[in-house]
Amino acid sequence: MTTPVTIVGAGLGGLTLARVLHLHGVPATVYESEPSPGARTQGGQLDLHEHNGQLALEIAGLTREFRSIVHRGGSAQRVLDRHGTLLAEIPDDGSMTRPEALRGDIRRILLESLPAGTVRWGKKLRAAAPLGGGRHELTFADGSTMVSELLVGADGTWSRVRALLSDDTPTYTGLSYIDTYLHDVDERHPAAAETVGSGAMYALTPGQGFLAHREAGNVIHTYVVLSRPVEWFARTGLARERIAAEFDGWAPELVSLIADSDTAPVLRSIHALPDGHRWNPTPGVTLLGDAAHVTVPGGEGANIAMLDGAELGQAIAAGPRTAVTAYEKIMFRRGEAEAVAARETVELIFGAGAPDGLVSLLNA
Repeated sequence: MTTPVTIVGAGLGGLTLARVLHLHGVPATVYESEPSPGARTQGGQLDLHEHNGQLALEIAGLTREFRSIVHRGGSAQRVLDRHGTLLAEIPDDGSMTRPEALRGDIRRILLESLPAGTVRWGKKLRAAAPLGGGRHELTFADGSTMVSELLVGADGTWSRVRALLSDDTPTYTGLSYIDTYLHDVDERHPAAAETVGSGAMYALTPGQGFLAHREAGNVIHTYVVLSRPVEWFARTGLARERIAAEFDGWAPELVSLIADSDTAPVLRSIHALPDGHRWNPTPGVTLLGDAAHVTVPGGEGANIAMLDGAELGQAIAAGPRTAVTAYEKIMFRRGEAEAVAARETVELIFGAGAPDGLVSLLNA
C-alpha cells in the first residue's frame, strides 16, 4: 500500500503534523510502535510556550482544548538548597505565557482531533529502504510492509528513519535522570508535598539534585539528577536505597522523593546529537523533533517538536515538495539555536555554580 504522507511516531510532534495535514485535507497515516494509546505513561508536565508549543496548537486549531487541560497553579517555581532552605520562589501569576499541562493530556487532545484509523498502533519500524523517486519501503516488526510517497521520521532520539539522511547517532551527555512518583501526597507524603509546593521545585548542587513537580491528581513527579558515567548505573543498579545513598546529608524531605517512591525508578540517560545536526535535502524523507535535533533538556524539546510538526504540515499543504527543503532550513537554524541555549541552561542549573545560577535566573 502507499500513502501520501507517512509519519513514523505518534509523539507530540508527529501528531501535530498529522493534525495540521488533516485540517488542510492532506491524507496522512501515523505508524506507532506502542500497542495502544494507553500502553504507557506519557511523562510528566510540560510548560508550553507562547512562541512555539502554543503557536503549534493554534496552527492545529486546538487552543481551546489546550486551555481546558492546563494545570492551574502549576507554573509556580521554587529553589531550595540541599538542606531544604528556600532560596527563591516565584508564584504562578495565572498568565498563559508558559502554562503547564500533562504530556499525556496534550497527546490525548491531539489524538482525539484526528480521524479514526489515522494512527496504526503496534507498528514498530524495523527498516526503511529507498526505492527511488522519493519513495521508501517500510518494514515493520510484525512482517508487514508499506511504501511511502513522503516519509517523516518523528520517532524520537533513536529514530530509525534518521539513518536515511544522516550517519550521526546520539551520544551520552554524562547526565541521567531517574523518574520517580509519589501518589496521594497530601495524605501519604505531607513533608514532601510541603517541600515541593504547588508547582516545580529545584534542589540542586553541581552534578546532582532533584527536579520535582506537583502534578494534577495529588501526584509528585520527580527527576533525580545524577551526573555519572552510564556504566555506573549498570554497575550499581536503580534500587531506591542505592540512589538515595548518593544524597547522604541532604534534607530528609528531599531524599524521600526517591527513598519513598511509590513506583519503581526508571532511568532516563540523556543523549544528544551534535548542535548543528543537519543533512542534505533528500527527496521523499525528512525529520522533526528529537529525530532531527535531540539535545539536553533545556525546556524546549516538546515545544519545538510541535512547532516543527505544525510548520512542516503547513509546508506540505502549501504545494511543491521543495517546500520541505524550505522547512528544513528553518528547522535546522531553530534546532541549533535551541541546542546551544539548552546546553547553556543545563550548565547554569547543574554546573559548578549550582544552585546560585538558577536562583539568579529566576530572580532576573
